[in-house]
Amino acid sequence: MTVHERDLPRPSKTHAVTVAYAGGEERRGPVTLGQANMIRCMLRDEPEHINIHDVWPVPAGTRTDAVLDALRALVVRHEALRTTFPEGAGAAGGAVPREQVVAAEGEFTVTVLDHEALPPDAGRYADAVARRSRVARFRLDRDFGLRISLVVLDGAPVFVALAASHAVTDVSALGVLEEDWRALLSGPLPPQTAFTPLDLAAEEAAPAGLRRSAASLRYWERIIRTGPQAMFDGPGAEGTEVGTPEVTLRSLRGARALARVAGRTGGLPSTVLLTAWCALVAHRTGQSACVAAVPTSNRFHDRLVRAVNTVSQDALLALDVRVPSFDALLAKAWGAALDAYRHSRFDAVALWEMIDRTTFERGSRFARDVVFNDVSALSGAGGTEPDGPDLELGRGPVQVLPTRLLAFVHETEPLLRIGLWADPALFAPGEAEGFLTGLVRLLEAAAEGDVPLASLTGVTGVRPVERGPDWLRTDGCWVSPPAVADALGDALGGVPVHVAADGAGEGLTAFVASGGAPLTPARAHAALMHVLPGRPGVLAPRRYVIVQDPPEEADRTDAWLRQHILTEGNGRTPAEPT
Repeated sequence: MTVHERDLPRPSKTHAVTVAYAGGEERRGPVTLGQANMIRCMLRDEPEHINIHDVWPVPAGTRTDAVLDALRALVVRHEALRTTFPEGAGAAGGAVPREQVVAAEGEFTVTVLDHEALPPDAGRYADAVARRSRVARFRLDRDFGLRISLVVLDGAPVFVALAASHAVTDVSALGVLEEDWRALLSGPLPPQTAFTPLDLAAEEAAPAGLRRSAASLRYWERIIRTGPQAMFDGPGAEGTEVGTPEVTLRSLRGARALARVAGRTGGLPSTVLLTAWCALVAHRTGQSACVAAVPTSNRFHDRLVRAVNTVSQDALLALDVRVPSFDALLAKAWGAALDAYRHSRFDAVALWEMIDRTTFERGSRFARDVVFNDVSALSGAGGTEPDGPDLELGRGPVQVLPTRLLAFVHETEPLLRIGLWADPALFAPGEAEGFLTGLVRLLEAAAEGDVPLASLTGVTGVRPVERGPDWLRTDGCWVSPPAVADALGDALGGVPVHVAADGAGEGLTAFVASGGAPLTPARAHAALMHVLPGRPGVLAPRRYVIVQDPPEEADRTDAWLRQHILTEGNGRTPAEPT
């Protein structure tokens, strides 16, 4: 159940506490690739969509001054929390700053919300407080990177509820901060050994870092040229920003099954879960590969695991599921995941320039449809709730997301705890819950023995999407030739168009009746690419054949082939006339 603003209890007293800190080192230097990537998103997206939040339960018996002292020590410990970007005010549409500055001293504010009573589900209320703090844009040039509220009951602190600037932290970093803050409540911590943002920026600018970034672009280009342009296609998969309700899973059954699969196969639990997820996503979408962004998994470097920084650059996983069984897929998954992790640090501007060039040449629009975020290693939740439910499904707040299927794995033991956002235009009521239940069923079946992938419908209860007879798989994608013809005809002002698969099944050919108007393959391709966004079932033809008039039997490819050809080409070649 979502907590609405009107339902929030009102604190009996609210006051702000200014916390001063000192003892850090003043530094400055270039921004990291991850910071530049996330700042670009912050300047483009609505703040409530790009800012992040977290809630930290306060251990019982902790005094307010101890909470504040630990927060102060946390800020001194982590340079990211003392960082601003002097060239960037944070206004929408602004330029991405090139430099970051770390302060040696300063101050931040904690808003104390004192209550005489809290609702029964106080944690959900604290989450609503933190979520409310996300709605204002962070000023990059001057704002402290955390907006902190302390939820207090009769003078005793109960929760730290905070929103964070994505320029200085990501979800994994918030997990590290919570762990460090809890430890600081008891005493000092050993010196920090993880990369600071400036350390990481220096490594990225070194020759080895530049080679790694270039290799990442080549890796991404291969997937974008050959993999599915979108995991979801057809009606309902249009548009970009989608309001999506959260579905939550808490399951002892799932955690126990996951551990048994890992024991039976020798696979890491994280890899087993990723394999099961990919198998079920590819099954549901009817794709031959699961292409998914796995953002938190780029912390594979020892000094990045516990780095407080925004390392939020996608690791792009492409796992070919054309194998007979779960165990065979698991054997491939670790290598595919490692390949993705190794190629997850790149210049975001260069990446999108490559994507724009590659998709124009392929005639597609890359869609970041599926996101799998496993933050369980940094959740600090292990060992909690040993008496949790066998399988419990719940509902959380609606979020507007630029993706179709997003999963956050918060915990894998002793509970399997996952938050799922599934586009309601693609998942009918109850289907998102059924998907999570199906994931648990797949793990339970795989715990007993190898599972044929052809049996997933019966094993999981999740049915593949149904496509009509006009759909075909070509060039690694599901495509509707009639939809391509309609899109191309509309883009060219309503001229007759016929689209057919070529003889090898590796691409499409478009026949266009220009009616005598000047038209070239290059103009036809450019017009189609202009209207392609939001049409995931449309892939541009590999060849455009321009004729003057359509044949009488306009639905027959052989009839179009008998027409006099005015010009033909792929539409991508610069030498072709425009």
